[in-house]
Amino acid sequence: MKSTAALAMAHSVLGAGQEPVEAMDNRKMLAYVGAYTIAVDGGANGEGIYLFEVDTQTGELSHRVLAAKTPNPSWIVIHPSKKYLYAINEVADFHGASGSVSAFAIDPATGSLALLNTVSSEGAGPAHMSLDASGKYVFVANYIGGSIAVLPILAGGSLGTAVDSHRNIGSVGSKHATSAPRGSFAISGHDTPHGHMIAPDPTNKFVLATDLGQDRIYVYRFDSATGKLTPSEGTPFVSLPSGDGPRHFAFHPNGHWMYALQEEASTLAFFHFDPEHGSLTVQETISVLPSGFAGSSFAAEILVSPNGKFLYSSNRLHDSISICSIEANGKLKLIGEAATMGDYPRHFGVDPSENFMYVCDQRSDCIATFRVHRETGMLSFTGQYAAVGSPGIITFLQLGK
Repeated sequence: MKSTAALAMAHSVLGAGQEPVEAMDNRKMLAYVGAYTIAVDGGANGEGIYLFEVDTQTGELSHRVLAAKTPNPSWIVIHPSKKYLYAINEVADFHGASGSVSAFAIDPATGSLALLNTVSSEGAGPAHMSLDASGKYVFVANYIGGSIAVLPILAGGSLGTAVDSHRNIGSVGSKHATSAPRGSFAISGHDTPHGHMIAPDPTNKFVLATDLGQDRIYVYRFDSATGKLTPSEGTPFVSLPSGDGPRHFAFHPNGHWMYALQEEASTLAFFHFDPEHGSLTVQETISVLPSGFAGSSFAAEILVSPNGKFLYSSNRLHDSISICSIEANGKLKLIGEAATMGDYPRHFGVDPSENFMYVCDQRSDCIATFRVHRETGMLSFTGQYAAVGSPGIITFLQLGK
């Protein structure tokens, strides 16, 4: 769900507001948290991008500092070189009626951030971004207007203007999700096309992009030399049931199974992906909510465990993490859930040690920490919270490696 009016609030990109950061041992793990500064489907109690130290033994987040004061950094990614961090600015007033993407240099000793530059996302309200495997391009999906763009990464880590962009037109789905639970009023964005996620497949030959308003997942062939995207000859797009609202997707480590999470229906669709032709073939769809659930909930984030055995997804309003086992044939079985110990879990992430999961409870202004039991897939709350106003995303960086 998005608020166009809120996105239209006047707000300009600010420089990196750095606070003193003590030099950290190069064995330390860092976490960056992007927090909402302008209300979009929740509060606006953050100031930008926060930096934490991560205790890999206990899961504790500590020594919080504001690493960059920037508007609505609701999605952040770290460059493969670990020298740069990129953040979308989920706004609609950059140079008129656009959102933006900001590039930051990462201090290798402290993890602190220095702003390099900010460029247009070629659409309003960017909701997601990713990098190609070579680290040469940024892909960005713009929620308002339903567009995607490819931005080049220049020498020194700064961003260039878009080398390609595409805008989806027409064919929006129904207001109510076809597959929603009984009594659901989980109504989001089926007024116009709304780009929600964009990311390359594991081969880096194709780029997939969801449009929540159109109930479609688009597939593009990616030219890594030019950054250009062309509709896949195998599957230009696949359609989900009307109104279900595809939001985010994740690939299995084998590169052949892809899972898509529908925001308004609270369902997971399992696809076979052909990495040679870019085609998607649906295999099954299941609910991520408990059997018998009735009412409204909005699915948000999806993650496949590094060992490929489990799939996790977050449920806003139901306020839970759903846990699925991935069977030998790729199909899913809902095996449990964990209460998120807070309100409106948006993004969540597992640290590189794979021992802890961190859940961004957006409306509770906190991040809750869970221990991951890798053999069973289950989660147990550690009792630890980190205070962050309106957290939207968390990502990790190991210093010195």
